[in-house]
Amino acid sequence: MANTPQSKKRAKQNEARFAVNKMRRSRIRTYLRQVEEAIASGDQAAAADALKKAQPELMRGVSKGVVHKNTAARKMSRLASRVKALA
Repeated sequence: MANTPQSKKRAKQNEARFAVNKMRRSRIRTYLRQVEEAIASGDQAAAADALKKAQPELMRGVSKGVVHKNTAARKMSRLASRVKALA
């Protein structure tokens, strides 16, 4: 348990940051799920549109430190190739 005022403050800051990062991760996953659902439906136009909306969210996660840069690049690459394959 945190004892010093500094450690108590750090614990509080960590909780707040955890909550914000959790929301960011959830938002990213929602956008990625929408792309997955569009791919599963077989509609390339909808999948491409969903992918276009998901990309900035994923990159925002990278800039905020929620997702690693290479992880985001890999996900985008794999989704883009799957969307392209629908054509």
